[in-house]
Order: sequence, then structure tokens, then C-alpha cells
Amino acid sequence: MSSKIRLRKVSPQHDMMKDSDVREEKRDVIELKQEVGILGGISLVVGTMIGSGIFMSPANIISNVGSVGSSLCIWAACGVLSTLAALSYVELGLMIRKSGGEYQYLKEAYGDLVGFLLAWTSIIVTKPSSFAIIAIGFAQYVTAPFYPGCTPPDTIMKCAAAFCILTISTINCFSVKLSNFVQIFFTGAKLLIIAAIIIGGFVMMGQGKTENITNGFENSISSFSAVALGFYSGLWSYDGWNQLNFVTEEIKNPVKNFPIAILIGIPMVTVLYILVNIAYFTVMTPSEIIASSAVAITFGDRVFGPASFIVPVAVACSTFGAANGSAFTAARLTYAAGRNGHMLNIFSYISVTRLTPSPALIFNSFIALLMILPNSSNFSTLIDYFTFASWIFYGATFLSVIVLRIRRPKWERPYKVWIIVPAICTAAAVYLIIAPIVEQPSLAYLYAACFILAGLIFYFPLVYFKKVPPFMEPLNAFLQELLEVVPPPDIPDLDTETELKQEPPSPTLEAKF
Repeated sequence: MSSKIRLRKVSPQHDMMKDSDVREEKRDVIELKQEVGILGGISLVVGTMIGSGIFMSPANIISNVGSVGSSLCIWAACGVLSTLAALSYVELGLMIRKSGGEYQYLKEAYGDLVGFLLAWTSIIVTKPSSFAIIAIGFAQYVTAPFYPGCTPPDTIMKCAAAFCILTISTINCFSVKLSNFVQIFFTGAKLLIIAAIIIGGFVMMGQGKTENITNGFENSISSFSAVALGFYSGLWSYDGWNQLNFVTEEIKNPVKNFPIAILIGIPMVTVLYILVNIAYFTVMTPSEIIASSAVAITFGDRVFGPASFIVPVAVACSTFGAANGSAFTAARLTYAAGRNGHMLNIFSYISVTRLTPSPALIFNSFIALLMILPNSSNFSTLIDYFTFASWIFYGATFLSVIVLRIRRPKWERPYKVWIIVPAICTAAAVYLIIAPIVEQPSLAYLYAACFILAGLIFYFPLVYFKKVPPFMEPLNAFLQELLEVVPPPDIPDLDTETELKQEPPSPTLEAKF
């Protein structure tokens, strides 16, 4: 998939400029800019993590582990694991400063084949399914006030989810700054509803509503697979801990801001999640939570009374912000894969006027729209499938921290995590992958594995042997003109950069690097 037609937009003054000036003008036109500061970074992490999960996953967790105490332990353990995982990713992100997240790290650690399989699985399945799941959560809550006491029609739900996907795609195609503003705004909105739920819970506890918490571990289920499935739902709610790694090239002062955003964002979300679940249990029994299709709305009806209408609106805002963060980062993965020739080259092109990876955004949104169409879509099943596929590659990425320490010991590491941290995360990933298969085999897991391996069908002819269909070049040129996009500047290979940095200083190298 390596066909390239580089149509460049050159100004009328081209002939009067030096070649170096022209190259500098092109670079200014087509590069992604560093627009994400510390507040934007924290908002991206917090805003993407707090989406539909905390309002929908509590039922899935408690149905798997059986008791209030066990479910709270799962929420806390998921927060700790997410923090350790993110710290491992900080080392990788500051060492390999390229957008694309796990794709870039697996490619450097294990080679192009593993990197392609990650890109194939993420771009076609896991990232669009994440976007679709959050959009479905948005649809459930935004339509709930119009259908009191019953489930909204399936068609209405799908239309609302499609509206969410299309609106977010338009915002992200229009401007990185606008997308960043939307992320910060909706992060603030969701923190307000989280605070309202927590305060409402404490008020209920003050009124003596503690009977569901008193016998916290009664009816606990501790089987090998039940805990793993509980982790699946919990980790789905924490999904987003790795979002900054997908936009590394767009972070201002990453050495400082990257770790700070992680160390503030994830522990904050962990504490909020535990407090929100305690609030739920003050007015709802475990069986009532399992039976509720919208836990937060049921809580609002019992605690806020006439003001309960604000809950679905606020939760819809929360899911909209999470969907925005998901779309923002997923496009950077598609963009990075296209830039390396692992996806269609057009996906790596950047809008001339907007400086956004609009082809990647449009493609990701199209796949997400397809995923909301089938009537058989089930929230819990989507979560299990999404998490299983994701943690295969998460585990490989944690291990890559150790692999790169051995294979590339001289690479610069501004941040170095304690080696036991990625080892623990790797072991946890293996457990989450193996446990459900051993105790509760399901065809869904086989389908996930088969889909990952199906990427080989495309890798060898299109990427390895570079056998590109002849119609791709004219199609690429047509889309480039239609979307008004141009290729990004070439980024030096990491090995080349490292070797050059180790050479004696010279004016040329200092100016370039």
C-alpha cells in the first residue's frame, strides 16, 4: 500500500524564493502542530476515560463478581493497573516520539509485521468499535428523556449514535484547536455530573443508606474467569489511559507535560470511579444495578427528584467528550500507519487549510458508522470483544519496554520506569487473555484471533512485496484533489536519528536535530 502521488501546492512566488525557503514554506503548511498543552493533555486522558463506562459498566462488573466489595476492589485494581500501564507507556512515548501509540512501539521492538497486525486490528476493529460503543452510550442517554419508562426505538438510537459520530468527525476535521476546546469543555461538564453523583451519595449515606455497603463481600464470586471478565468491564471504563501516546508529536514540551498529565489524570479518575460506585450502592442494591439499563438515570430519579432530568443530559455530554477523544487519537494511528506504508497512503495526508488528518478521520468514522448498524449489537459483548483484542497488543507493548531495553540500550530515555512495572503489566495482560478462554471458551475469542491473523493476507502482497493494484495511483490522486490534502514531511528513522546524535557535533547536525 505504498503508492504515493505527492501533489504539492506551491505559491506564485516560488521562482523568486530560494529552495530552502520553499521547503520551509511547505513544512509550515503540512505539518501537524504542537497544540496539546498540559491542560489539554489532562483533559484528553480524563475526558476519554470518563465516558459511558462508569454509567454503564457497573452492572457488568457486579454481575461477574457478585458483591459490592468485590466490585469496588475490581474498580480500584483496574485503576492501579491502568496507572502502571501508563507509566510504562510514558517511557516508550518519550523515547519514540512519533504519533501512533502502540503501533510505533511494536514496530520498533518486533518489526513491521507485528506493527502492521496491530494497525490492521486497531484501525478496522478496536478503535472504531470503541468509537461506536461510546456513541451508542451517548444515544441511550440522549434519547432516554423522550421515552420515560421504556426503551427508545432501535432506529432512533442508531440515528442518535450516527449524529454523534458525524458531528465529532466534522469537528476534528475542521480544527485541532476546536477539538481540543471541545475536549476541555466536555471534560469540565462530566466532572460536574460526577461531583453531583458523589455528593448525592454522601447525602444518602448521611441519612443512613448504608445497608448495601455493610455486608460488602456477601455473595462474592471468585472464579478465575469471573474476575477476568470483571476486569474486562472495568478496564473498558478506564480505556483512554494511553491516549497521549497517540498524539506524541502534538504535545507541547512532552518531557514535562506527558508524565504530569498521566500522574494527575489516571489517579483522579480512579478515585472518582470508586466514589461514584459507592454513591450508586447507597440507593441501589446489586440486583437493581444489574437490572438497570442506565444506572446513572436510575440513581438520578431516586436522589435528585424533579432535577433528575439533568442526569441523562450530563451523561450524554460525558459520552460525547469521550467519543471526541477517541476519534482524535484513533485518527493519529491511521495517519501513522499510512505514513509508514502499512495502510493506504492517502490516510497519512494532511489538510492544506485545516492542518488535520482528515482522510484518516473520515475513514475511521465510516467504519464506526458501519458498526452501529447491526441489530445484534450488544454492549456487553462489544466490550468483551474489544477488550480481549486490545489486551493482546497491550501485553506485547508492555513487554516491548523490556525488549527495547535489551535491543536498544543506547536510545535516549528521558523517563525510565522501574523494570518490574512493565513485567507486572505483561503478566496481567496474559492473565486477562488466557483466563476467559480457559474457563469460558467462546467463539468470539476465536474470531478475534482469526481476524488478527487475517491481516497476513494483506500484509505480504501489499506491504512486504509491495504489489499495489494499478488503480490505486489514480484513486489516490483523485482523493488528494477532492479532499485538498498533501503528504506529511518524512520523519527520519529512529536508528538514524540516534546514530547522528552520537556523532561529534557539527553545525549541520545541530541545526537539523
